Amino acid sequence: MSGGEYRYVWRIAFRNFLNSFRPRQIRGNEIGKDYIGNVYYEIPADPSRGKRKPARWYDPPKGLDFQDPLPSEWESWLRMRRSEPPTNEEISKNLAIAETKKLNADKLEAKRLADGGSLPTTLERGPQSFPKYKDFHVGDIEDDHRNKY
Repeated sequence: MSGGEYRYVWRIAFRNFLNSFRPRQIRGNEIGKDYIGNVYYEIPADPSRGKRKPARWYDPPKGLDFQDPLPSEWESWLRMRRSEPPTNEEISKNLAIAETKKLNADKLEAKRLADGGSLPTTLERGPQSFPKYKDFHVGDIEDDHRNKY
């Protein structure tokens, strides 16, 4: 055993270790962009390489982070709940419905306040005890039996 076949193993391991610190250059197909400015990407599934599901992700715009909420249509696409990305018509339709709901809620609130309505109040309750039953014995049951007999 001259060790010739193992000579380059340490070099390869060291090179892989150093390369692990470099950011990966993942290239995906740009699928779409939402009204917030998030850009959505996908790498399609490739069963010949053993990849059954597509990889999906998004990049938020500058100044925003990943904690900001996503539009529900795009979130369902990211989580594989839908196979096709949302269309612009679908997104604009859902935004119009949401705006209509907000306007209707504002109208109802204004009508309620005009009728002299007030916010519902919560009932204040004091400390409540547990229910008391005839069959329920307080204290040691054995003492009750001893005193009776």
